[in-house]
Amino acid sequence: MTTEKTVGEVLVDLLEANGVEVVFGIPGVHTVELYRGLAASKIRHVTPRHEQGAGFMADGYARVSGKPGVALVITGPGLTNTITAMAQARQDSIPMLVISGVNRRDSLGHGRGLLHELPDQHGMMKTLALYSHTLLNPEDLPFVVDRAFSVLVSGRPGPVHIEIPTDVMSAKIAPEAVRPATATRPRSDSETLQRAAILCADASRPVIICGGGALTAEAEVAELAEKIGAPVVTTVNARGMFSGSPLRVPASPSLKAVRSLLKEADLVLALGTEMGQTDYDMYADGGFPALRNLIRTDIDAAQLARGPHAALSILSGAKAATAGILAFLPGHAAKDGAGRAETTRRAALKELTPKMRAEIGIIDTIYKVLPDCTVVGDSTQAVYAGNLYCDAPRQRSWFNSATGYGSLGYAPPAAVGAAVADPSRPVVCLVGDGGFQFSLAEIGSAVDAQAQVIFLVWNNDGYQEIESYMVDAGVTPEGVKPSAPDFLMAAKAYGVEGRRLASASDLSHALAEAAQRKGPSLIEIHERQTSGLTA
Repeated sequence: MTTEKTVGEVLVDLLEANGVEVVFGIPGVHTVELYRGLAASKIRHVTPRHEQGAGFMADGYARVSGKPGVALVITGPGLTNTITAMAQARQDSIPMLVISGVNRRDSLGHGRGLLHELPDQHGMMKTLALYSHTLLNPEDLPFVVDRAFSVLVSGRPGPVHIEIPTDVMSAKIAPEAVRPATATRPRSDSETLQRAAILCADASRPVIICGGGALTAEAEVAELAEKIGAPVVTTVNARGMFSGSPLRVPASPSLKAVRSLLKEADLVLALGTEMGQTDYDMYADGGFPALRNLIRTDIDAAQLARGPHAALSILSGAKAATAGILAFLPGHAAKDGAGRAETTRRAALKELTPKMRAEIGIIDTIYKVLPDCTVVGDSTQAVYAGNLYCDAPRQRSWFNSATGYGSLGYAPPAAVGAAVADPSRPVVCLVGDGGFQFSLAEIGSAVDAQAQVIFLVWNNDGYQEIESYMVDAGVTPEGVKPSAPDFLMAAKAYGVEGRRLASASDLSHALAEAAQRKGPSLIEIHERQTSGLTA
């Protein structure tokens, strides 16, 4: 006789079967039944201070681990608090599963004023999530979870949502044999790949662009780049790929030097990048050049239909497509792309302002002192500079919210998620004084999780980027000077060691000292009070 389990208990079994090791969430009366089987499972639960933090933690976890991040939130406000994080994940193609409650089935759509009630919670979520399902029939749970994970691991990643009515959570069902979802990724036909190989072979000045969708294809892309002598430009979400390679160009396509490289190319191979404005036209000047012989590879057919016109579109994951092209290039003689790459790197750095170069110098110091670290950034000036140019030491070691959706307050919780995903590496959370106040309480989450996060606060007394923009636009600055707390005292309140730097030269020692601690630390750099911040 098969022992029945509650929907909540079977849900935990299904998550485990799909390789889930951590969930980020805040329990409430509307999700208690989903927690019934959690304590007895192998899944770790991490509690943020806000549901938006749960989503951002899941995001950071996914970027470092390469696996879907999972957030577990309550009906209504818990879910709406998570929407911003889901939107960031949607824009940056980050796999995220959000499981929420919803009010009991017989109340849906009636507007009876129940606790946490929304007019149409599912209707709201299906406009944002890649897939959203309301579990009306308890027996459908295995099929729904299987489809959710299939969506997460098969096509272009993003947020997926399952909502479970409160009266369904406790329903008893007979557990079936659990199995992981199957990934079904598109693969291009050999004829198309051969055409791409011919174009690559014929090109004398090829360039490769890699986005976040190319992370799993680093070895194949490196081989192809070396065979055809192509400099490799990496967008923000691909930064750190090909570290140390003479062909690398770790600079933004928004820079004139990179645009010049692309304009002069007679072939551009774009792999796993949506070619969106926040990477390719950061200043919205419309200056990104028309590309000759653009070959574009993407796992999403809809994405191939957007953006610049391609001479050849390949519906495929970057790894499979690149391997397929390589198969048609045996013994191909390489052109000299290293010289073009070096020229572009130098020119890209030279066109940046002295202030930006100084900020990039801070980032370089971080990686020099902590070469194994991951830098998780917020929307702040030092991160903007790094997005223009950052020679990160490895892939997945530099990511932030300053592209795509561009949310503030992302970095502190995302850094916690990153540290949970890989406890062997320190995580540096690079955040401004304004953005930090969006999620300051997540210092406590880092303490609870014993996460080795070094909160590096870039304090410029407010929203300086916005203030500068207002001044340049001839608008009298208003609302850009929010008062900040004493960040060292805030850290101390959570039992976290903190240090305010008198000089930028003190950063190396402060980072090394912080890296010796088991839990979180805080370092503050103040643009006016910390000396040595100008190039």
